[in-house]
Amino acid sequence: MLYNIDMKVLLVEDELKVANFLSKGLQEEGYAVDVAYDGKKGLEFLQESTYDIVLLDLMIPEVGGLDLLKNMRAWGINTPVLIITAKSSKEDVIKGLDTGSDDYLTKPFSFEELLARVRALLRRSRTADTHILEYKDIVLNPYNRKLIIASKEGELTEKEFLIMEFMLRNSEKPLTRRDIAEHVWQNQTDSTNIVDVYVNFLRKKIESLTAKRYIHTVRGIGYIFKEVDEKS
Repeated sequence: MLYNIDMKVLLVEDELKVANFLSKGLQEEGYAVDVAYDGKKGLEFLQESTYDIVLLDLMIPEVGGLDLLKNMRAWGINTPVLIITAKSSKEDVIKGLDTGSDDYLTKPFSFEELLARVRALLRRSRTADTHILEYKDIVLNPYNRKLIIASKEGELTEKEFLIMEFMLRNSEKPLTRRDIAEHVWQNQTDSTNIVDVYVNFLRKKIESLTAKRYIHTVRGIGYIFKEVDEKS
């Protein structure tokens, strides 16, 4: 089980028997599995946790599979997605792939084939991981929103990740609150107060992993991301 150590799977499937069968099988293979029985719950899971792969049925209630996938990609979540569905027409396959899925498996399928597809996508996500961001002893992985500082690992929510990514790409440069708001919320909010709230969340997560300080307030401007050896 080379590829499933510490691997987290989000399974979005409304058919109870199918969901239970797949969840049990994946757990027996060593994967950690969260199950969402509708698209709304799937989006909630994606906002609160990071996953190594998503198994997504298209015909699910509340929020459809393709809409869930569109939201994922719009949020900047690049987690590999394997669509599992009974919709097997050529048009459905093309639509799923064009929306942002990485592979497509039509029902019925064998569990062994599912495992093979999962392993292939996990391998691909690692070998293609050329967008990892690094600064000093910090590593930020955009594929699973994991933050690693000197070998200690933490998970970021979607908004925390977007702020962290923006700060890393602009490290040691002052950033205004409006700059951050426009990047993370895409002009959907005029309030800079929410920026302060989320930056504080992110700062606490960073400082739970290291004694060094990275996020600093710049009076009258906003924030700057740079390394300082000790907490004050």
